[in-house]
Amino acid sequence: MRIARFKGARPGSPFPLGASWDGEGVNFSIFSQHATGVELLLFRQPDDHAPFVHHHFKQKTGHVWHSYLPGIGPGTLYFYRIHGPYKPRKGHRFNPAKAVIDPYSRALAGGRDWDDSFLGYQHLNPEADLARDSSDSAPHAPKGVVIDPAFDWEDDRRPRTPWEETVIYEVHVKGATASHPEVEEGRRGTYSGLASPPMIDYYRSLGITALELLPVHHRLNEKFLLDKGLSNYWGYSTLNYFSPDSRFASPAEPGAQVAEFKEMVKKLHRAGIEVILDVVYNHTAEGNHLGPTLSFRGADNLVYYRLVPNDLRHYLDFTGTGNSLNTIRPATLHLIMDSLRYWVEEMRVDGFRFDLAVTLGREPIEFTPYAAFFDAVYQDPVLSRVKLIAEPWDIGPHGYAVGLFPHPWSEWNDKYRNTVRRFWKGDEGHLPDFARRLSGSADLYHKNGMGPRASINYVTAHDGFTLADLVSYDRKHNEANLENGADGHNENLCWNCGAEGPSDDPGVLSLRRRQAKNFLATLLLSQGVPMILGGDEIGRTQKGNNNAYCQDNEISWFDWNLDENRTELKEFTRRLIRFRKDHPVFRQSRFFTGRKAGHSRHRDVTWLRADGKEMRPEDWAAPFARTIGMLLCGDAMDEVDERGNRVSDGNFLVLFNAHHEPVSFVLPETDTSWKTVLSTADDPNPAAAGGKGEPFRLEGRSLAVLEEAKAGNQ
Repeated sequence: MRIARFKGARPGSPFPLGASWDGEGVNFSIFSQHATGVELLLFRQPDDHAPFVHHHFKQKTGHVWHSYLPGIGPGTLYFYRIHGPYKPRKGHRFNPAKAVIDPYSRALAGGRDWDDSFLGYQHLNPEADLARDSSDSAPHAPKGVVIDPAFDWEDDRRPRTPWEETVIYEVHVKGATASHPEVEEGRRGTYSGLASPPMIDYYRSLGITALELLPVHHRLNEKFLLDKGLSNYWGYSTLNYFSPDSRFASPAEPGAQVAEFKEMVKKLHRAGIEVILDVVYNHTAEGNHLGPTLSFRGADNLVYYRLVPNDLRHYLDFTGTGNSLNTIRPATLHLIMDSLRYWVEEMRVDGFRFDLAVTLGREPIEFTPYAAFFDAVYQDPVLSRVKLIAEPWDIGPHGYAVGLFPHPWSEWNDKYRNTVRRFWKGDEGHLPDFARRLSGSADLYHKNGMGPRASINYVTAHDGFTLADLVSYDRKHNEANLENGADGHNENLCWNCGAEGPSDDPGVLSLRRRQAKNFLATLLLSQGVPMILGGDEIGRTQKGNNNAYCQDNEISWFDWNLDENRTELKEFTRRLIRFRKDHPVFRQSRFFTGRKAGHSRHRDVTWLRADGKEMRPEDWAAPFARTIGMLLCGDAMDEVDERGNRVSDGNFLVLFNAHHEPVSFVLPETDTSWKTVLSTADDPNPAAAGGKGEPFRLEGRSLAVLEEAKAGNQ
């Protein structure tokens, strides 16, 4: 095929970066500080090997190469060849034989998950990456797609759910609907399927307010997984930070995933549900010095990646994936900020959960809450107003930073997860910490002035056991990952309730159901922001696999064929979420003070022993203590609503018993009476009559919520 040189090209503009269509043509712009030349290749179809246009850029402003091509429009596919030095010891890995994906591409199409031609070096050479490879990767590489940004958002409005009312549901786009019988077959596993009528109805019935989606940025499958017949199902292997992953799109035409994603957001917003993206700006799919050259490495390796000082051939790796993005470089920080704003302004998402967020705040090695990245987000009028959630750790030096992120960030609170698991497992000596986590973790977050909303509470997440597996296994069962059991956490703080894995023992099954309810109830009754792992409410199992990142199959997908017990667990979860929504005393914006407020005769929170007396210091220190009562006084709340009116609620007593035997709990004296409103026991006490210090039978390994009856309402 004859390759045409483009005639009539104009200088164009350095900004915006990427491929921007204005109705008459496309402005192409790409950053490369150290390149010596840039070529643009245009294609009509994803599988085309030869371009219909081959254009050499002549214009460069600063470090940005740019050109405007009239007559080019949406649907055109493209990539770059970038010339420059190949000197790995100096940090340069330019290779014009390799197709370079525009880091600002709005969509990707075609290409393979892997081909050896992606490697920029002669991989059979004893010196490995030091010798440049000349094989052409173009026939196998993905291509960028020129997008028409127009979309009819109709009357779309962001739900803007306050943090105190937020209930997060963490879910994988494909896994939720891949086998859902009520979702149209062609829409299962897609953006469209996730926002289909059956799913919308399900979310609203359950009561969740936000979907937190596992990565939707276009990703690359690792070669070692493909060689085993597996894939990177979770998607923590980002290839492009602007492109929605085409594997979740139902239309076949290139770029259609952009409109489908927008349609999903619009429908979810209409149902009052926010969309939060799990994003991976800490590393890319290009890996270490032996990884492929696909985008950032070929565009300007020395700028985009953190390299080892005095050894620029190798990469600093704070993530365990081989590389880390260099947020100290203005161009890299610029790319991240542009990407985040794009997803908020153009795709209209409502927030982000940042994977291994500590890496983003390393300057240059140590983490600091005053890093340029945090400053850039804080001052940004767009990003500072959406929900920002950090995974507050990475694997680098001093990489654990729970409680250290600045305003306005919230954090995944793994201390909450671990403490709640230990308590209900029956471990000794965790009662004080359990009370701290129930109260919103003021010990971690009070100093930053954020209140309980800083704590994203969770018991399970995508990384680890599901709730059903947490109460059914004592150890991981990751055989399907084909890594000889080397992957996944070994310390899971789990308990199988008497049998490993599937069981038909009625006693074991009853205890597992009760423990699952204990975890869910604790989560929804704690101060802070609850996050439910999608499918936990219907007993989703991964058969003991606690690292199902590579399992794009029934191990990871939701099983929607619910039996009686799973249906009952779903209804229990729905009741819990409704109860939390109805009672603001369980979702306060400020930490407890231990003082009386208003006309209350009680303090905002009081901790009780089983004999009904207030906890003493020596009670907290008792290692064998596994029972506690939390008395919340709704008329002692220090809260106002959006109109400035004081918020109040009833008085509630939450009783926790992690001991295997029942406990007789003496109820606080009251002028009215106490009634049971929630219980995880198989045969709960229907009511607790009277209010004169009468005992309440709290079943073994159970939780109960009692409400004080209002005067005249006994």
